[in-house]
Amino acid sequence: MKILAVLLMILLPALAQAAPSPVGDWRTFDDRTGKERSLVRIEEIGGELRGRIVATIDPADADKTCDICTDDRKGHKTIGLEVIRGLRPEGDHWADGRVLNPETGSIYHATLKLEDGGEKLVLRGYVGITLLGRSQTWLRAHP
Repeated sequence: MKILAVLLMILLPALAQAAPSPVGDWRTFDDRTGKERSLVRIEEIGGELRGRIVATIDPADADKTCDICTDDRKGHKTIGLEVIRGLRPEGDHWADGRVLNPETGSIYHATLKLEDGGEKLVLRGYVGITLLGRSQTWLRAHP
């Protein structure tokens, strides 16, 4: 009985420290200027991650619509636009998803990995293979 109690005292704190999750709000940044651009909220729905723009830094961006989108997002306003779809857990990262670039209407394959204890999110969009793409680092938004 004492051995079981000791094991529980050792294991329970470790079990309570769950791996960081990408679910939450993330600050995005412009690739060219490095300035903060928007806030994306990532949610887990049906076992997959989805992310939508919930705020923009420039108020003019909020009223824009994705007229160049080629799928069901065509004509949707920036605020509320779902830019991440279908990411599923795969080991220490999330894969097999798609990411939309609302500026070009292009949709890319996507992977996502957390760094710095879940404070940074590295989103990689690519065509075909991951080597043919680029990564963006987003920062977790804290209330």
